[in-house]
Amino acid sequence: MKLLRDTWLVFGRYFGLFIRNPVWVAVGVVQPLLYMILFAPLLKSIASVPGFPRGGAYNVFVPGLLVQLGMFGAAGVGFSLISELRMGVIERLRVTPVSRIALLLGRAMRDVISILVQSLILILLALPFGLSINPVGVVVVLALVALIGLLTASVAYAVALWLRSEDSYAPLIFTSTLPILLTSGVLLPLGFAPEWLKNIALLNPLSYAVNAARDVFLADLGNPDVAKGVVIMAVLCLAAIVWGARAFSKAVA
Repeated sequence: MKLLRDTWLVFGRYFGLFIRNPVWVAVGVVQPLLYMILFAPLLKSIASVPGFPRGGAYNVFVPGLLVQLGMFGAAGVGFSLISELRMGVIERLRVTPVSRIALLLGRAMRDVISILVQSLILILLALPFGLSINPVGVVVVLALVALIGLLTASVAYAVALWLRSEDSYAPLIFTSTLPILLTSGVLLPLGFAPEWLKNIALLNPLSYAVNAARDVFLADLGNPDVAKGVVIMAVLCLAAIVWGARAFSKAVA
């Protein structure tokens, strides 16, 4: 109960800061929206090529955008934590009895809410372009995106507490996320990739999340790849939470 209460208190503080500056929701949607408007139409010309998944260009492309949003949307959250470290906020938390895990979860839940709002907006904006999905599928995909966001936010906070510098944090986080996204098939289905790239993708956990999201958008909820993607993301998410909580425990010991 104490963990839940502390998490709610921390979440309330950071969610209050978030709703006072909702412009970040719109900013977070801009990049994937531009991808959808300027890149997705290019896929229509190859949608009939053998190897391209069924369901249409947008039912293949939008799931990748949502996965990308879940990862990139949480990758930069460490900047605010580094700022708080510099201002002494984390230092002042040393004297409070708040749970160290709650310090992570409260912040990360704020980040997940932001990502889910952006994801819903992106799905609604994609409907006029030809996206089709059922309500159950929306729930499953949003749960998957939430896991990706919580996973990425936990890692980002742990790295921020380790580096304690924006100059080191930015290149490490954003340089490492790019190859992960590119080898996950968020932009193009990996069915078009050469064998060596497919083999690399098998080692990328995010590629299983992309496959799961696409199966959901193609109304194939019973596909084993859906459960596989959710389970992999859930396990990695738990591991990242443990890592992030330990980082907070050391920083606020």
